[in-house]
Amino acid sequence: MIGTFVLILVGVGVFFGMQFVTKTGVFKVPGVVYYGEGLSDEEFWSLKGIFNENVKLDSDVAISARNSLTPADIGENEVVYGALVPVADFYSTATDIQVDDVNNLFVDAYMNEAGFEMVNVDKLDFRKKLLSLNGEYYLDKFNAGAVFRIIKFDTRNFDEIKKLIDGKIGETLPEEATVLTMAQTGVTALSRGMNAKLNEVGDAKYFAEKIGWYLSDFDITHTSNESSFSEMATADNICSDPRFIDTLLGIGLDVVELTGNHNTDCGGEAAAATIDTYVDNGIKIVGGGKNATGAAKPLELSEKGTNITMLAYNLSTGGATLGETPGANQYVEENAVAEIGAAKERGDFVIIDVQYYECSAYVSETEDATCDYPGNTPGDEVGFFRHLIDLGADMVVGTSAHQPQSYELYGNGVIYYGLGNLFFDQAWWPGTSRSLVLAHYFYKGKLLQTLVVPTVYDANYQTDLMDAETAKWYLGRLIGARPQS
Repeated sequence: MIGTFVLILVGVGVFFGMQFVTKTGVFKVPGVVYYGEGLSDEEFWSLKGIFNENVKLDSDVAISARNSLTPADIGENEVVYGALVPVADFYSTATDIQVDDVNNLFVDAYMNEAGFEMVNVDKLDFRKKLLSLNGEYYLDKFNAGAVFRIIKFDTRNFDEIKKLIDGKIGETLPEEATVLTMAQTGVTALSRGMNAKLNEVGDAKYFAEKIGWYLSDFDITHTSNESSFSEMATADNICSDPRFIDTLLGIGLDVVELTGNHNTDCGGEAAAATIDTYVDNGIKIVGGGKNATGAAKPLELSEKGTNITMLAYNLSTGGATLGETPGANQYVEENAVAEIGAAKERGDFVIIDVQYYECSAYVSETEDATCDYPGNTPGDEVGFFRHLIDLGADMVVGTSAHQPQSYELYGNGVIYYGLGNLFFDQAWWPGTSRSLVLAHYFYKGKLLQTLVVPTVYDANYQTDLMDAETAKWYLGRLIGARPQS
């Protein structure tokens, strides 16, 4: 009996001794955090910072991670930690990545072959090109076009976990309410042949029917209109039938640039009355005015946590205001330096639009790439645009070119040398029937991305988005024409 009792005591001692050593059973230490292998290094250290030695949990928690193509795929005790998106070189012609297995996106061999990398959304920058994922563009969708990192907390008491992680993970992703979208477009000249077409169709909304749905969807839509409204509008002059205001309203126009060299073709009275029409319709003005003081006024835009200063200058063949007469804002170096400096001091993102000398290589019914190349104009186009970046501008955009031109990263900014014709009657030349829409996406004052979207119109003067295959070819052509020094 005594021997049996001793054996029982020894057994019990060993049993409880093992529990004491291993901290299990009655000696179990509550609130142990276990980290799974699916966590990235960044996620691991971020979570370690939350569940540090000062945190006491009532229950154990096992933390693991997985990938998902939708943030809606959240199970019990799970949160969206972040999102990763595919990006390529700024000059890449790639637009989309297609995958069946989301994990393939993180295989080095696959990324290298396809020419992309996966980056956290918070690292997204305009110097890299955001690609669609399975046909979904993240900055248009927010719930698709990315790989969402889902973190699971396997615990009996998720409420105590939720209190710790609230506001620290899962709530910092961009969304529609916080991302400012802006469309910049090129030359609009609702005139000449378009006046005749308007008399034929009877409704100015006709010209915006195919593109209006797209441009109206942006928070801010801009165009450079170089034709004033006038009852003298004919098929032979650059004056706009007053009904054409409906075309501009049809694209949801918010900002009109008046740097063009034809806005006074119909006389100063028509130019001034046109400005009144814009104001009456809630359209903001930059780069022109009823006099030199009004024309020189910078346009400050502030929405969704982003502040933008737009400056617009005429450095062209005419159209500038002569003191107290309506016209465009003439470029003056000392004024530009002061205006850029003031905007940067405020912390604004600075966009400069320029009405520059035109490249004229109009060859009827044939392709001509001459004007793709910046510099095939009078003056030093490349040097001048780069100079504006050197002065502190974040982006410089040429809005006078009737044919789209190339674009480039330069210094700390980006330059788009020419956007082409959004609306005009030059349908007989392939180059002048095209334009580029710059679709900007801003988040917390930072430019996340600019998507370059080509458009085209035909003899009916209805502007439409270029089809995907043609757009890829055309952008590749423009990219190949960028300055090489």
